[in-house]
Amino acid sequence: MKRFLSFFLMLTTVATIANAQSAQYQETMEQQIGEMYKNQQSGGLAQSANTFDRIAEAEKTQWLPYYYAAYCRVMQALDAQGSNAIDAFADQAEKSIEKAEALSKDNAEIACLKSLITTARINADPMTRGRKLSPVAARYLSDAKKYDAENPRIYLLEGQSLFYTPEQFGGSKVKAKEKFELSLKKFDAFKPASSLAPNWGKEYTESLLSKIGR
Repeated sequence: MKRFLSFFLMLTTVATIANAQSAQYQETMEQQIGEMYKNQQSGGLAQSANTFDRIAEAEKTQWLPYYYAAYCRVMQALDAQGSNAIDAFADQAEKSIEKAEALSKDNAEIACLKSLITTARINADPMTRGRKLSPVAARYLSDAKKYDAENPRIYLLEGQSLFYTPEQFGGSKVKAKEKFELSLKKFDAFKPASSLAPNWGKEYTESLLSKIGR
């Protein structure tokens, strides 16, 4: 009986510690995701990326810290000037998203971010890289549809590609508008899997649509 009680107390202690760690992870991530969106407006994404790197190191079984580290880096890549700087951020983003993917297979959010990283690489040198990498970016979005066709970021990114690609290379403002409108419908119905799950893009979709005119 005494041995059983000792074993029961040990299990209870382990469960209590695990719950405390889980609550701390949840609280830290919620706080840092909020800070990240603020930093995106103020140019402080490098700080957020480093913070998510540290969380990922401490929480090696969680894919979201790696995802958000990659998100910060790809946004930096899209704002960077010069192919070397863009590629450097894209390389960092790719390393993080590969770690996220190793923990969460067939994930539409991850596939969307891989497409965005590829788009950043195209932006670094569109004339040289566009023909080779555009199909790669499109294939990631096709994968995302297989995993979750209701994810609104898929149609945002498809529309963005059509919006910024010259018509002689397959772009179309008309088709982009259709994609943005579809994306907004998906956003209206979309419910993130948790408070930590990716939930970005609706305002950006609206801003691109406003440039075309509703």
